[in-house]
Amino acid sequence: MRKLRIHLAIVALTGLLTPFSSVFAQKIFKDWPMGTEPAAIGLFVANHYVSGPFYNFGNPGQPQSITYPEVCTWYGALQFAEASGNKDLAQKLALRYEPLLAQSQSLVPRADHVDHSVFGAVPLELYLQTNQSKYLEAGKAFADQQWQLPDNPQASQQEYQSKGLSWQTRMWIDDMYMITLLQVEAFRATGNKEYLDRAAREMVVYLDAMQQPDGLFFHAPDAKFLWGRGNGWVAAGMTELLSVLPSGHADRTKIMDSYKKMMAGLKKLQDKNYMWHQLLDDPTSFAETSCTGMFTYSIIVGVKKGWLDEKEYGLVAKNAWTTLVKYINESGDVKDVCEGTNKKNDQQYYLNRNRVTGDLHGQAPVLWAAAALLAN
Repeated sequence: MRKLRIHLAIVALTGLLTPFSSVFAQKIFKDWPMGTEPAAIGLFVANHYVSGPFYNFGNPGQPQSITYPEVCTWYGALQFAEASGNKDLAQKLALRYEPLLAQSQSLVPRADHVDHSVFGAVPLELYLQTNQSKYLEAGKAFADQQWQLPDNPQASQQEYQSKGLSWQTRMWIDDMYMITLLQVEAFRATGNKEYLDRAAREMVVYLDAMQQPDGLFFHAPDAKFLWGRGNGWVAAGMTELLSVLPSGHADRTKIMDSYKKMMAGLKKLQDKNYMWHQLLDDPTSFAETSCTGMFTYSIIVGVKKGWLDEKEYGLVAKNAWTTLVKYINESGDVKDVCEGTNKKNDQQYYLNRNRVTGDLHGQAPVLWAAAALLAN
């Protein structure tokens, strides 16, 4: 159970009770075709995840440290365990952390990069679900260090810090999830509005700099391509932030308008099979599952919370979910996931990315979406 005092603090900040639409799931998200039920799919994928070793970007052997796709999948599995009330799964996910407290502490990443710092979201979520202070201390340290300049900082890092941003800012759209999730989880765990303000300030700067007239996002200022998963990170990051951002917050209107603009742009680009593609504006590029899962999650939450019109977006999300689950094989692995991708000013680079089966970039959003469908 999440701590009552934290819940009350968040309610006090928002000044509102949870909207009716977020308490009762819409009819559109019920009566699932056989084999697509969110409870069954989520459990299948979560059990597959928790039974496996730590992820090493598809390479054999243990990673040097926990990777960000692991974090996103672990977080998704924890969200699913909570939404489904599965205490056995929740316990297994907590036990997965135990080696990091003892013999495998070296697996804990250093808080020296945006992709490493997001690790803190896992202990923070474990704290929210177990109320054990050891998790809070570990996770909060990552959130705090994201705003504390390192020794011998670079000039660009000092400049970002002087503007009230994280020194880990790099203006890749991936960051709009990585930074957001960590700071939002720190807010959820502590009730400290500073974490929320950090996430909102960072998000607005990225939105102002990078959102295009059609609502979508280039991967980076020097990589002007509408990469699917990169846009998925943006959509999921805004969804996480808007889920806790108070109605009276100075940045909420800006972020909500950007979210709705993005969802409208995405709706136009969903293909006839209800998928989205590796390059969103190139229907000849392959239908890609990680971005499809991320967009599905974001639209589900938007519909359930009343941000998006159910009649306009409900079937967009439901059809995407029922198609996406067909890409899960008998082992619980999601197929056709774009491999890990850096930015590059070369369209062919994005078109040539390998399609991977079982990559955690694809497992994670299936769990986010399943949890969102089950959550009140």
